[in-house]
Amino acid sequence: MSEKSQYNLSNIEGDALNKVSASTAKFYNKGEGDIDRLKEIASQAPVVELLNMVLLRAIREKASDIHFEPFEKDYKIRYRIDGVCYDIAHPPRDLSPAISSRIKVMANLDVEENRLPQDGRIMMDIGGKNVDLRVSTLPTLYGESIVMRVLDRSIVSLSLDQLGMNDDVKTTIRRMIRRPNGILLTTGPTGSGKTTTLYSCLREINKIEYKIITSEDPVEYDIEGIIQVAINSKINLTFARTLRHILRQDPDIIMVGEMRDFETAEIAVQAALTGHLVFTALHANDAPGAITMLMDMGIEPFLITSTVRAVIAQRLVRIICRRCKKVYEPQRTELVELGIPEGQAHGIKFYKGDGCSECNGSGYKGRIGIYELFVMNEGIKDLIVKRAASSAIRNIARRSGMKTLREDAVRKILDGITSVEEVLKVTKEYI
Repeated sequence: MSEKSQYNLSNIEGDALNKVSASTAKFYNKGEGDIDRLKEIASQAPVVELLNMVLLRAIREKASDIHFEPFEKDYKIRYRIDGVCYDIAHPPRDLSPAISSRIKVMANLDVEENRLPQDGRIMMDIGGKNVDLRVSTLPTLYGESIVMRVLDRSIVSLSLDQLGMNDDVKTTIRRMIRRPNGILLTTGPTGSGKTTTLYSCLREINKIEYKIITSEDPVEYDIEGIIQVAINSKINLTFARTLRHILRQDPDIIMVGEMRDFETAEIAVQAALTGHLVFTALHANDAPGAITMLMDMGIEPFLITSTVRAVIAQRLVRIICRRCKKVYEPQRTELVELGIPEGQAHGIKFYKGDGCSECNGSGYKGRIGIYELFVMNEGIKDLIVKRAASSAIRNIARRSGMKTLREDAVRKILDGITSVEEVLKVTKEYI
């Protein structure tokens, strides 16, 4: 049941939910819209108890996000676990204002404002763990949709050795991050682990002799010995503006959370040219595509070849649950799509998860990275200067030894870490 929508949790809709329903009927009149009454409901023990249960279970199940979603006749609470959303509870629809108000109170947001989006932060101890919750509210047709991003430092490993990189990739990255200047790019969609990779690189070279400054939106994890700046667009504290001032702080190493525009990219390039090592992220489909995107932003090809040292493209694939892992025979069409010859497949054991209580029936427990490392060389530089297409750059990079995302993922299939089905899903368009 790898893709079932119902996550098999213990009953979260028991006595606490009944108490909340009774409390809501007593304290909340839907037609009044009384802010004092909303605050009163938000402070009621049953509301607090229900939300605490949701948060505690999220930490135990290692959820990355908690979704509170109002609909016309329903109210859903969902967790995102290992990149997939699962239903966990359907409280009564009328509880939406009470739950939203409670979350706003905890995040120091304006409880009365429900017409505009708001962002906040909750720092709290949950189950003995110090957890950082990033709160985002969004007004919808039937109430406020709220998403909590769960940042639990205890389950995040900021080490290159524990990200899932192959030895050859790790060795090359370690060589790159010890250079005195240049740009190291990470690329991939939201939630692909780019920030974790950047943090891991910074921790590797975080020595007393280097001054390291970051600009992030938001700062996800505090790292001792590194100066971290949170971007705030409301007061015009943008990546570009922050980066300009960082350069006046005598840094050796700089991290820019994301290059979103020409101005930020231009300053990052100038920083690399003037002797700084720059780490940054960019949204592109693959590693060679990041080069094309820089050119599309307006960065001159000769500046790209002079500054960019390497690009890491990455995705996350789910790990087969160890408890219910079993051998199975994949379909021939799947092996053809993966590029595994039928003759070679006879000597390989393929695994998948059968589904158990440990993985809540999904067959997977945890995620690991797959990587595509693109390293600049003279042949690639010549193509970039000629503004060659991304496909041409990709071809010469592969001839120079670059393993694609899918090729790296196939390695993890052969090692029994992930499944054929998962790799085909995650790497469908990145062969």
